Amino acid sequence: AVVSTQSTGTIEHALSCKKGGYVSLRHNRVRDYIAGELDRVCYNTQIEPRLLSTNGRDLPEGTITDDHARLDISTRDFWTPMDKAFFDVRVLNSQAASNAVQSIPQTFIKHEKEKKTAYNHRVLEVDGGVFTPLVMATTGGLGREFSRFVKHLAEQKSVKSGNRYEECVRYIRLRLS
Repeated sequence: AVVSTQSTGTIEHALSCKKGGYVSLRHNRVRDYIAGELDRVCYNTQIEPRLLSTNGRDLPEGTITDDHARLDISTRDFWTPMDKAFFDVRVLNSQAASNAVQSIPQTFIKHEKEKKTAYNHRVLEVDGGVFTPLVMATTGGLGREFSRFVKHLAEQKSVKSGNRYEECVRYIRLRLS
């Protein structure tokens, strides 16, 4: 872990420090907005659903196996009809010392891989769903998986609401920024 040398009260500190609540508030704002949008176009949307017990199942190294594990959102009917989809949000500060050593696209890939390593096999094999990490930067940039998610969400929102796809994409992106 990289220890921050930033003084308390700086913007850098507010964007990176997990104590004090700003990081959690930012994360929960994105999670709650996404869950609300999913609830409008999908079925059985839940915030922080508990994952099923692994019952000692042999899963790859790095997989979260705790019986109290939760992901940020689950829903049905997002990627394919009636299938369960799970999502986990990460809002990262691309200027933090731990992220600044690589390009922003590489940072997104690194964080998406971390989430996939932790949850993908468990969701596929135990919960019978699909997992998508939703990684974004504090500056509003989105990881590849989150970008794909936004396009698909806008498509579904467009069909349900009758609004143009482009307007739906713009609205979602504005709300996330």
